Amino acid sequence: MAAMDAVEEFLADVHRLTAQGTGTPVCGRRGHSAGHLCLVPPAEIGLEELQEAIGSRFGEPRRLATGGTTDPAASARTGLQLLAPFGERVVEMRAWAYGDRWIGCGTTRTGDGDVRLVVLVAEREDPAAGLPEPASWVDGVVAVTGWDTDRARTVDWAAVETRLGTGLPADYKRLAEIFGGAGAFDGYLQLHVPDAPFDSSDIVRHTEWLGEWARTRGSDLWEPYPVYPAPGGLLQWAGTEQADGFYWLTGDPDPDKWPVLAKEDVPDSWQRFDGTTGEFVHRLLTDPDHPFSSARWFDLHWFQSYGT
Repeated sequence: MAAMDAVEEFLADVHRLTAQGTGTPVCGRRGHSAGHLCLVPPAEIGLEELQEAIGSRFGEPRRLATGGTTDPAASARTGLQLLAPFGERVVEMRAWAYGDRWIGCGTTRTGDGDVRLVVLVAEREDPAAGLPEPASWVDGVVAVTGWDTDRARTVDWAAVETRLGTGLPADYKRLAEIFGGAGAFDGYLQLHVPDAPFDSSDIVRHTEWLGEWARTRGSDLWEPYPVYPAPGGLLQWAGTEQADGFYWLTGDPDPDKWPVLAKEDVPDSWQRFDGTTGEFVHRLLTDPDHPFSSARWFDLHWFQSYGT
């Protein structure tokens, strides 16, 4: 119990250091420059356990260094700031993005050759800075989140759409492939994807469950709209922990023309967006005037992966 309490207290310290707009962190360790802050990890826990604990709060990490070998593609967009204080002494390093901060957890070699556990929080640069104008809304989402497209996956869309009984918007399918699985943009907008680890975020299983709920208990919660598979019904593609819901209105035979309908967890709060799914996500991340915007809280953006 004491070890668990120490870890929870440590995670609370990490979370406080990710507060947005709090200036440049300064490390007190000799030889370490400004731009990051090293923490003292709890003595009661090892590397794997601590990485798992941080991942439970901040999602699946990027691998920056493994077995003493640094990812050759590591850059400022992917967390290089977490490696800089330790140079060639890094043995392991995992990275989590959170707004304008990086969180790093790994091990380094000391001057005596011992391996010690390190945790740090560092500044994160705007991942979209200096990039060319994106060719599509989905490319824009990739740019502003700094997502590594090497983590993309292949989806059997024919099987997914056969089970659903409908095609799906092309740019949604690109988002689901590129971002590689279940997760949340800015830790807020939770994408529903095929083969997600949880029923609530699996677009097939959740659609089947929601349709059965509406069939057996009525669709009053979604009035004035029917729920898919009713003709022209609502098909949910994202949600939030605050129970906001994001749907397509499936009346048009061309899924790429489906509007997005969004609602808060209160009656009569529907709002319609006549644009693509990619445009909706991009504007939610970057437009402070968007009614569901996360840009009011975060200047920099990320995708918090829950794993494939």
